[in-house]
Amino acid sequence: MEEKEIRINTTDPDSGHMVREGKPEGFFYLDHRTVDGKYNFITDVFVTPGNAHDSIPYLKRLNRQIHRFDFLVEEVALDAGYLTMPVCQELMKQNIFAVTAHRRFRPKKVFFINGNLNTLPEQDIYLCPARYELRYSTTNRTGYREYKSNPNVCQNCLFLSRCTHSNTFQ
Repeated sequence: MEEKEIRINTTDPDSGHMVREGKPEGFFYLDHRTVDGKYNFITDVFVTPGNAHDSIPYLKRLNRQIHRFDFLVEEVALDAGYLTMPVCQELMKQNIFAVTAHRRFRPKKVFFINGNLNTLPEQDIYLCPARYELRYSTTNRTGYREYKSNPNVCQNCLFLSRCTHSNTFQ
């Protein structure tokens, strides 16, 4: 298993080392705001370390507001950082209509992409064209969910040259 270097700020260990395309690199905090679209009031602000993915606090914060303020939430608008399977599944479960921005994923090599893979959302699994499972592994620092196959199962696969053994999706 590959070890990852975790950077910790010695003067402010609660901050998180953020590395995002188009953003400055360093130790930061992120603030997450919820705005009532009808009246333009900020109804919630929550701060996380800079290396936390946007979607991590979202559902807890939404549910906190629903219960605390007795909000009837029928629809939400979210930026691309919140377009994850757990957020979408929970919003569907709560019958909340969501409009979410889309971020395009551009792999450096030509691998299988979402359109080539079948999904089993209830199990959070992708199936490659050879019908092998890619199981959720982690959410990386850029906010993409990583799905990994079992290399022992895939070693003789006809599609091996086009497979990453680790596919990353938003």
